[in-house]
Amino acid sequence: MNLEEAREYFSHDRYAVSLTGIKIEEVDKDYAKVSLEIEDKHLGARDHLMGGVLYTMADFAFAVATNTPEHFTMTTNSTISYLSQPKDSHIVGICKSIKNGRRTCLLETRLFDGKGTLLAVVTTNGVHIE
Repeated sequence: MNLEEAREYFSHDRYAVSLTGIKIEEVDKDYAKVSLEIEDKHLGARDHLMGGVLYTMADFAFAVATNTPEHFTMTTNSTISYLSQPKDSHIVGICKSIKNGRRTCLLETRLFDGKGTLLAVVTTNGVHIE
């Protein structure tokens, strides 16, 4: 799936794309790069970025990296380590395959702010559904 096909296909993900505002920047086999501009709606009571925003970005990047209209992969386990708060309003998530087998896969997503600060690392296991 090329970039435009991915954007069209995942435009139907109402939560990640419409509500949260995540954008697909790059896509390839077992790889995705997504981005987000932080808005007021992404902040918690103390005006810090909600951790769920980072998790949603990683979950969406995993979906983009592993799914096509013909091929569905479902998350079976996901672990996130929060490392830092962003220093600016731009976030990028890069998801890459660690192992992609016939039935299962393991991918890692790293989330950075626009200054290159590592915000979180997420590992996600998935199962390929036929």
